Amino acid sequence: MSATAERTIAHPTTQAPAASPARAEVADPGPLGLAAFALTTMLLSLANAGLVGEAGATAVAMALFYGGLTQFAAGLWEFARGNTFGATAFTSYGAFWLSFWWLRTAPGLAEEAGSLGVGFFLLAWTIFTALMTVAAAKTNGATLAVFVLLTLTFVALTIGDLAGATGATRVGGCLGLATAAVALYTSWAGVTNATWKRQVLPVWPRS
Repeated sequence: MSATAERTIAHPTTQAPAASPARAEVADPGPLGLAAFALTTMLLSLANAGLVGEAGATAVAMALFYGGLTQFAAGLWEFARGNTFGATAFTSYGAFWLSFWWLRTAPGLAEEAGSLGVGFFLLAWTIFTALMTVAAAKTNGATLAVFVLLTLTFVALTIGDLAGATGATRVGGCLGLATAAVALYTSWAGVTNATWKRQVLPVWPRS
């Protein structure tokens, strides 16, 4: 072995570890998730309220691609941002819309579940939404309003299916339209404020 090789082995060249590439900032997925939730809720609520029955069919398609998959993806991005509330909400309601799509499209599933099964399905989401409303009290006024209205919507729809009360379902549809409107405003405020880089539309932050 040459002297040069021996020196190289004895005193290896010290190299600084390569610097990790800078992590690109993840854009706020909240406005996307809220928009997906709002538009899907609006279509279904038009049908539930008895205003546009045909909107129910389009809500099923929207439930898969926008309300379901897109909102679920927004929730995963919220995990990347470290937002526990947003991650839990968006992935959960994305899964809700995917479940709704499956319930309406799987052969014979809706008939097997019946009104009672759907009622308990809605009851489970009523409980979850009520619990999330408590957490939403520490976010902002707009988000809190969405969850309060959504809780009331689920309560009315649950009563409608469990009791076979068409009137309650129609009330739930009207409440759903209000929920969708507030959610769409909150989405609009989020994307507008982020794009303009200042508060253009208020969301009423809570301490």
